[in-house]
Amino acid sequence: MIARGDLAIEIGFERLSEIQEEILWICEAAHVPVIWATQVLEQMNKTGIASRAEMTDAFKAAQAECIMLNKGDHTLKVLDALHEIIARSQRHHQKKRYAMQALSIARKFKF
Repeated sequence: MIARGDLAIEIGFERLSEIQEEILWICEAAHVPVIWATQVLEQMNKTGIASRAEMTDAFKAAQAECIMLNKGDHTLKVLDALHEIIARSQRHHQKKRYAMQALSIARKFKF
C-alpha cells in the first residue's frame, strides 16, 4: 500500500515522488499488487472540484492495481473522473508482465 502521508513521515517530502515510483517498480517486478491510498481526488469528493495536484496524483494512481477513495458527497463524480483518467493514462503506461513458462528442455526429463 502506498500511503503518501505515512511515507512522507518516513522519508521526507523531498523524495516522496521518487520513492512512490520505486515502490511501483519493485511491486511490479515481484508481481505484488499495489493499493494507491493517497487521498485520491479528496478535495473533489468534498467540494465537487478537483485541484491540479489531485488530477496529477490520480493519473499516477492509475499505475496501481487498486485505488483507495474516501467517501464524500461527490463520490459518483469522483468515480466518473477517475474512470476517464485511468482510461487516458493507459494509453501512456502499459505494464509489461512476463509469465514464466516451462522450459522445453525440462520436458525431456522424467523424475
